[in-house]
Amino acid sequence: ATHLFKNMLRRPTQTKSLPRWKRVFDVVGATIGLILFSPLIILVSLYIKLVSRGPVLFKHKRYGYLGQPLFVWKFRSMHVDANPAEHHQHVMNMVRDDTQLRKLDTETQLIPLGKWLRCSAIDEVPQLLNVLKGEMSLVGPRPDVLPIDQYQPWQQTRFEVLPGLTGLWQVNGKNHTTFNEMNQLDATYVEHRSLWLDLKIVFLTVPAILKQVAEDLFSPDASS
Repeated sequence: ATHLFKNMLRRPTQTKSLPRWKRVFDVVGATIGLILFSPLIILVSLYIKLVSRGPVLFKHKRYGYLGQPLFVWKFRSMHVDANPAEHHQHVMNMVRDDTQLRKLDTETQLIPLGKWLRCSAIDEVPQLLNVLKGEMSLVGPRPDVLPIDQYQPWQQTRFEVLPGLTGLWQVNGKNHTTFNEMNQLDATYVEHRSLWLDLKIVFLTVPAILKQVAEDLFSPDASS
């Protein structure tokens, strides 16, 4: 999909109207998702309380539409005393070196089965609440930990739409892409977004997650 990316020297982020169809799509999709996933939400909540002290959910500061800060909800996959500064430094290192974007999965910081919660994206299910609140969309660039001023002007295109629960990056390699490649995919989505593209990305998300689970948990190099 990166061959669709054009115009690397885009203007800085500016206000754009969000299409009405997208809000309808988000509200309907998030409502259905919460209903369908309600048994899973209950089971995961009970499991986290059983294996680890602390809250079931945690909120993490990210940056979304027009670079505005927001707090995204996630199931807690790490112990409460885990150091968030390590994750931020890990992101900064990947951006600086333009290396493959991989999560910092320090085994000692993860709760039991925490890695599985992450690679299966189950930890991100609570972000359906962010979608209902209008802070996120079902489809769009992922809300990032870096503020907008740490992006180059051409990369700021990603902030012209609501951040998404899934997106073009997730279904086109994700952990096999670099920071620049992620931004190219995000810019491609902004240029070509449509109801049809959103539907296509949603349907491609499940096989993309299953592939990621297989790679992270069952590959010969996967850690125990």
